[in-house]
Amino acid sequence: MIKDIKIPFKIKGGFRVDDTPVHRALREALANYIINTDFYGKYGVLIIKEDDKIIFENPGYIRLGKEQMRKGGKSDPRNKSLMKMFNLIDIGEHAGSGVPNIFNVWEDQEWEEPDIKESFDPDRTSLTLKFIKKQAIKTSDKKQAIKTRNNEKKIRLYLQDNETAKTRAIAELLGLSMARTREILSVMDDVEAIGGGK
Repeated sequence: MIKDIKIPFKIKGGFRVDDTPVHRALREALANYIINTDFYGKYGVLIIKEDDKIIFENPGYIRLGKEQMRKGGKSDPRNKSLMKMFNLIDIGEHAGSGVPNIFNVWEDQEWEEPDIKESFDPDRTSLTLKFIKKQAIKTSDKKQAIKTRNNEKKIRLYLQDNETAKTRAIAELLGLSMARTREILSVMDDVEAIGGGK
């Protein structure tokens, strides 16, 4: 599982440290999937390793629900004895903190967010951990978003004074084309179109 994971060179107490947060997160994920497996379910635990991701699958639904699993803080393991065994070798020591910790490690690495999926009949849960950097938002996209927000503010201020306005008047106010003005107006939830025209 850890074969392709980069290990930064680090010395502690005269010894090289080969354990990183990513290694610990993967151990946590493996333990979590074994501890929460429904061993009476179909197909067993499955781990698929590819160059850019690892997929963990196990039989059984998420007992506390996907949101609670993501948030952490509560724990309802299917196999409590297995959890105790993992605790004895210092894996999964804080009940309910494993999955949030995995998300935090992936966030720190700036990798794509882990993906949790549930399927039913047969019940099955999967966790996909990708080793792919998040797509950076282009500077031009950020600038456009800021311009759009500023134009929305101008529209709101104008409508507070005038209550209603024609699209043409708003386009002239903003110095934009009619088409672009309509695009901005269409995504503003607090602005209502009146009349049957376009």
